[in-house]
Parts: sequence; structure tokens; C-alpha cells
Amino acid sequence: MPVRFTILGSGSSGNCAYVETESSRVLVDAGFSPRQIRQRLAMIGRTPENLSAILITHEHADHISGLFGLAEKLRIPIYCNRDTQEAIAWAFKERWNGKRDPLFDGMEKTAADFIEKLEWRLFQTGDRFELNDLLVETFPIPHDAQDPVGYLLRTNAGNFGFATDLGHMTKLVMERIRAANVLVLESNHDVRMLQDSRRSWSLKQRILGRHGHLSNEAAAEAAEQIMSADLKYLYLAHLSRECNKPELAMRVMTECMGRIGAGHVQVQLTSQHTPCATLEL
Repeated sequence: MPVRFTILGSGSSGNCAYVETESSRVLVDAGFSPRQIRQRLAMIGRTPENLSAILITHEHADHISGLFGLAEKLRIPIYCNRDTQEAIAWAFKERWNGKRDPLFDGMEKTAADFIEKLEWRLFQTGDRFELNDLLVETFPIPHDAQDPVGYLLRTNAGNFGFATDLGHMTKLVMERIRAANVLVLESNHDVRMLQDSRRSWSLKQRILGRHGHLSNEAAAEAAEQIMSADLKYLYLAHLSRECNKPELAMRVMTECMGRIGAGHVQVQLTSQHTPCATLEL
């Protein structure tokens, strides 16, 4: 059975990817509403009822907004580290107390009861563990969250790396993702567009900082440093709606690939609005 991989969506407002092996069906992040995730899975002939797990990179809303509705209703195990779990629980309680989410309508149990009921599978950042026929490796990434992580999912057909939401590329991240045959890499913004945008000075500094997001140029530099003959597919992820353009991100990366002679790598753009074509290995 081939390994299947689909980025269901990636961008400033939501991030979610799907990996399927013979024994596992896993989401990496759940940053769209449960309804949206269900609809996007249906587009590739899949349903959330068959998910084995949800792996969470960090607690920001564009990575967890559909988590509660899926995991609580369908009893899907959630994998994350303890700091991320606590940050998710705190954010959930804030939403609960404000009663701003239809998820809570008609519920009589407390927020603490709800969180406790979820099936958490906690790991320490840097751990590696087996999930059916997947070997999951975790590593720290520099981002303004409690304890954000990247993932390398090892399968019998190839390795899938996830490195998004990071302000700079550390030696450790490069070491971990160098083993990827398929890499999801952040290419968040064009620096000039960000600087010329109407965003506040503080937000610009946050995005440009060492715990913010990678620019198109920084993503290309990272790709050059980790390049190997084993990398076959490179997905440009988490593009900003306001401070980037798909054609800019693609141009910067393809020019880099040409300069370093990496013609064996297929560069793909991700979209906020629609899933990418499913990749089979």
C-alpha cells in the first residue's frame, strides 16, 4: 500500500496536513474548523472517523482551531508536549468562559472536565516514538509559542518533514529535516511587502524576529543548506495572505534550486483555500 500525503490547507488562517500509511491515518495540526477539515478530507475520499491521531506543533489558533471538535467527539488521540497541552487548555478555558464558540452550546460539564476527557498522548520535545507503523521524531523550533515542535515522520516509503512557524533555521532543525524526502517548509512573507504593509511596527518586528516566521529568502537559504539527493518534494507553506504572493515565493525558491543544481526537487505551493494534490510514495 502506498503512503499518501495531502496538505489540506496552509496559510495565515489555518494549517492541516494528512499522512496515511498502511496502519496510520494522521493529521499534523488541525487549524481549520471541524466542518472544514471534514470537507477537505472528503475531497480526497477520507473521513475524520478513521483518524489514528492528531499531532500538534504548537497552540496558536491557526493550528488547533478544529482540534476540540474533532478530538472530543471522535475520541482521537492528541499528541503534543506538556507545555503545549497546558497552553491549549488555557486558551480553551478562555473561550469557554466567554461562551463565544458554538462548540460549547448545551454543554453542562466544566471546561476542566472537557479538557480532562480528551485523549492526550504527551511527549517530551526531542522524543521519538512509534505510532503504529510510523516512527515520529520531534524537535524544537524557534517560534513565539510555549514549546513549539517540528516533526519528521518516518515511513517505509519515505520521510516527511514539517518545519513551519519558525523565525530562523537552527542547526538542530536542519539536522532533523535533512533526512526528509518530502519537506513542508515555511515561506511566510516577502520582506519588502511586510515592511510596506499596514501592520503595526510591533507585529512586523515579531514576524521578522528570531521567533517569528521565515521569509521567502530565508526559506530558500534553509533549503540550500539542507539539500540532498534524497529530498524529492518541497512544499512551500504558511504563506501570508497580506505580505506574500505565491508567485514570489515560488520564484525565490525555484531560482535557488536552479542555482544549486537541485533540479531533482519538485517545488509545490500550498494554499489556504484548497488541498494540494495528493502525493503517493
